[in-house]
Amino acid sequence: MQILATADNFSARKQIIARHFASASDYDQHASIQQTVCQYLLENIAHTKQSSVLEVGAGTGQMTRLLAEHVQSQHWLINELCAEQAATLQSILPTADIAIGDAETMDLEGIHSLIVSANAVQWFDNPLNFVTQSAHRLQTSGQLLFSTFTPNNFLQIKTLTGQGLYYPDSTEWQLALVNAGFENIELATQRIDLPFANPYAVLKHMKLTGVSTSQTQVQSNSTQPFMWTKARLQQFESEYWQHFSAQNEEGQPCVNLTYEVLTVSAFKP
Repeated sequence: MQILATADNFSARKQIIARHFASASDYDQHASIQQTVCQYLLENIAHTKQSSVLEVGAGTGQMTRLLAEHVQSQHWLINELCAEQAATLQSILPTADIAIGDAETMDLEGIHSLIVSANAVQWFDNPLNFVTQSAHRLQTSGQLLFSTFTPNNFLQIKTLTGQGLYYPDSTEWQLALVNAGFENIELATQRIDLPFANPYAVLKHMKLTGVSTSQTQVQSNSTQPFMWTKARLQQFESEYWQHFSAQNEEGQPCVNLTYEVLTVSAFKP
């Protein structure tokens, strides 16, 4: 069974996000950090037998595949923003209901025993509200398990361009979880510095994983849309080498891109 919503129901910002990810056809080849995070989430699922699992923002199905292989559930509800992913997700879990649409605004209420979201809630207009929504969607003793990123994520890009998504910090997430009534709250952060041959390779990697410096889907202090020009690219490359140069494992010059992952596990009493 499929539950479909058209892009016409999305905000302009969400439509652009959906287009960016729909065009990132080689996402899985380049999203190694995201895959590692999915594996970490899998290892932190409290029970492999569930009554109802809701996955929010399934994307290409990195987390969905792990769930299908390792978790048994009487009911599956898999949500994703991009309609292009519906067939892939259905093939991974043929018995699942596939809910294509904006998880912030569509009805995903239920009595789920597990809510999982990998690398998605940072794209929400109000990421912290995901906690409140999840409290309403979980049954008693249900587990909320998700990953997102900290304000240090992509710090090089933010420093050099002033562009970046808004990431709540650990303290904000902790407060939101407590206020929503969750217990047994565990938050963990992991920093990974990914080496690249040059700054242009960093930008290519971001594009291939659905991330853009487009002002429409990021937040900055400027009211002007961010546009790349030849001069800006040259300045970006020069300053990236100046401030963030490093050496890779072979001792060759490189530049780093920082990922800082936040994983959260909590239970509804």
